[in-house]
Amino acid sequence: MRKLYFILLFVALAGCSTGNNPEEQAAVSRTQKPPLEMNKDVFVPSPHITDDRNLVKIGESVTDSKGGLILKQSKIVNQDIQVGPVKLSINDIKVMQFTPAHSMVDFFHAQTHEKVFDFVKIEVEVNNSSKEPIIFNPIAFLNTNSGEHKTWEDDIYVEELQGEIAPNDVKKGNIGFILENTADIQSIELLTSDVLHTDEEIIAQAQSIKVDF
Repeated sequence: MRKLYFILLFVALAGCSTGNNPEEQAAVSRTQKPPLEMNKDVFVPSPHITDDRNLVKIGESVTDSKGGLILKQSKIVNQDIQVGPVKLSINDIKVMQFTPAHSMVDFFHAQTHEKVFDFVKIEVEVNNSSKEPIIFNPIAFLNTNSGEHKTWEDDIYVEELQGEIAPNDVKKGNIGFILENTADIQSIELLTSDVLHTDEEIIAQAQSIKVDF
């Protein structure tokens, strides 16, 4: 009987020690907290193209492990386009010269074999205000006044801004196209895709915007 008494006393004390120690309770609480959600506004750099955010004035340049950029033209647009339930925001457009690092050259071979090339980058934000998932491409086609024509398949940023967008979801990022001739670019025309249901039924017709430099 006395031996049983001491066993029960030991178990009770052990339980009280674990339950009443504030530091241990805090440690348990920390391990049980759910992981934090990722902030959608956090900038995610391109794995292939140098970050151009610090390029503001024409002629400025920046270099990192991916290569070097020179800003040739820039236009702050800040214009919204409503395509059915989708609001497409065109924030800015830059024309830049890029010299990829040796480790990045192969990535661009599908588009060009030039060691130095120019490209246009469009910063966009896509907001699906509907209660249903939709299919949309913010820039399906791009035309320059000099006659160059690009499609969404030529995009070099590949940030998955095309395709399905969840209800009330927002996608933001960059879309870019390598250009053969930027010496006389005075304007760029951007054409969206249609907005589609996931069964490919058309919800809203494509819209276009012309941006003058």
